[in-house]
Amino acid sequence: MPITPLHSFHIPVMGLGYTIDTPIKVGKFGISSVVSIIEDHLVEQMREIISTRENIPFEKITAKEDDSRAKRITSYLNLLQKVLNGQIQKLKNEDFDKDEDINKYFELLSNTSPLKSLYLSLKTSKGTEKKTIEDQLKSSIEVGSIDVNIMTKLDKLNYTKSGEALPQEYSDALSALRGYANSNLCSSIVFSAGLNPRLFSYCEKFEDFCPNEDGIIKKKIILKVSDYRSALIQGKYLAKKGLWISEFRIESGINCGGHAFVSNGLLLGPILEEFKQKREDLYQELFNECNKTLLLKEKFPLSPHATLSFTAQGGIGTSEEHKNLLEYYQLNSLGWGSPFLMVPEATNVDKETLLKLIKAKKTDYYISHASPLGVPFNNFKESSAEKQRKQRIAQNKPGSPCYKKFLSNNTEFTEKMICTASRQYQHLKIKQLEKTITDKTELKDQIKEATEKDCLCAGLGASAILVNHQRPSHNLTAVTICPGPNLAYFSGSFSLKQMVDHIYGRTQLLNETFRPHVFINELELYISYIKREFEKSRSNLTEKRKSYFSSFKANLMEGIKYYEQYFTPLLFVNDVVFQKNILLLEENKISIQKIFYSLDK
Repeated sequence: MPITPLHSFHIPVMGLGYTIDTPIKVGKFGISSVVSIIEDHLVEQMREIISTRENIPFEKITAKEDDSRAKRITSYLNLLQKVLNGQIQKLKNEDFDKDEDINKYFELLSNTSPLKSLYLSLKTSKGTEKKTIEDQLKSSIEVGSIDVNIMTKLDKLNYTKSGEALPQEYSDALSALRGYANSNLCSSIVFSAGLNPRLFSYCEKFEDFCPNEDGIIKKKIILKVSDYRSALIQGKYLAKKGLWISEFRIESGINCGGHAFVSNGLLLGPILEEFKQKREDLYQELFNECNKTLLLKEKFPLSPHATLSFTAQGGIGTSEEHKNLLEYYQLNSLGWGSPFLMVPEATNVDKETLLKLIKAKKTDYYISHASPLGVPFNNFKESSAEKQRKQRIAQNKPGSPCYKKFLSNNTEFTEKMICTASRQYQHLKIKQLEKTITDKTELKDQIKEATEKDCLCAGLGASAILVNHQRPSHNLTAVTICPGPNLAYFSGSFSLKQMVDHIYGRTQLLNETFRPHVFINELELYISYIKREFEKSRSNLTEKRKSYFSSFKANLMEGIKYYEQYFTPLLFVNDVVFQKNILLLEENKISIQKIFYSLDK
């Protein structure tokens, strides 16, 4: 079951456009990354941009074509694969004696990699020995995986122009899945945001998700989960359909970018500990269940050596954390997301936004209610999208023109679903509030809450188009960016080599802001979150809310107790930093007691 990837980190999906072409930026160096495929308009724009740049013929797939959404996604993913294949072929033909990418490929490897040692031996080798080593190195080159992501909550049904509902397989998520399934990729699809029975069941229709006669699964499934219980429930659901989970990607509920799926106080450390203790049982249960179903369906069984990886992500920021998390929790890889937003070689962040990120303070990163999904959303106060949202309110034109409609999920005022960030919805909502609320303070608060929703469909993709010197559709150039709060500790524009060197401990990129351990950063984020929630509920504390807060507090206190045992001087760069983190644990424990003092009376 153990897997040792070439690199011990991966680049997770970020927004709609920030990592949309990352595989052809870092894949040739063996680094795996994840592409969002939910926004097919952006996918089609990027396909044209890349095709033009690479001198590859481009034929537009219009929205009028049958199954255009899936076709666009398939064509784009095939293009990425074609470009990456060409890059790898070129890499293998390069000369080690020249300043070329083949040297960068091996220089980026961890110093503990056997291939790195072999590469370094080139400096002292000559003649036949040198040629043998060069051939061995070139034959060992691995390509980074082009993985894709579908946020399972983004799955609205679609309609014909005449208003008739299309069959469910034309829903947003199912169309995206079909686009991936029909592609040439041999990679993984990441399902995030929870169980979607319709989407998960649809996987059964595609043979690439099942083992072939050699036990090989061409298209693997990765589940992004927030705790062990979620992994078990979703894993068993898929296993009973004969679908194998190749990886559980464990993500902090709050210390990450994008949407924050906040837990009830369960902290990442104890969650990882539970996975560590139960991973073998989980593997065996899912393996047996999946194989039983495959045999009943008269399909090829899983290989006896079928692999199951466990990875984690959310707020990791130092090489010490990277190394210790991998070793202690027996993880196969760690996701480094937000710091790569500062790496133009790897992600798409326009110059204006990048400069703002470089100058940003810790207070510029916050959890907002900007998402029309109703899920807390990591936001950046200085983004041009946030500035645009406030300008529209000041001009008495709150809300966004809604062209793409991916987040349409509300029927409060209309028969068909509309988006709560749309101008249409916010106009109707404000009129309703003005008719029903007489208290001016309450009315102001309710309107502020309604107009906090913003257009993520356009904002999260705009930067990818701007970086490529094009204009986004409908000229919607305002950029939404959703870094995790961990980005507050990075201030600069870095090269790919600098960031990889930072991850592997060969350099240090953190700014001068004191940075607590990743586990304490998450703890403090949860304390800030629950303090706000408790204050809002204090005047109307129902028994249900009391039970929720009691459970939340108990989980936080259990987490602190766990960290008091987990933290040792070996986890930190020096004893001073260790003592600061121990002190922070004690201070946070006191903070929790103060917040819930009235609850315990």
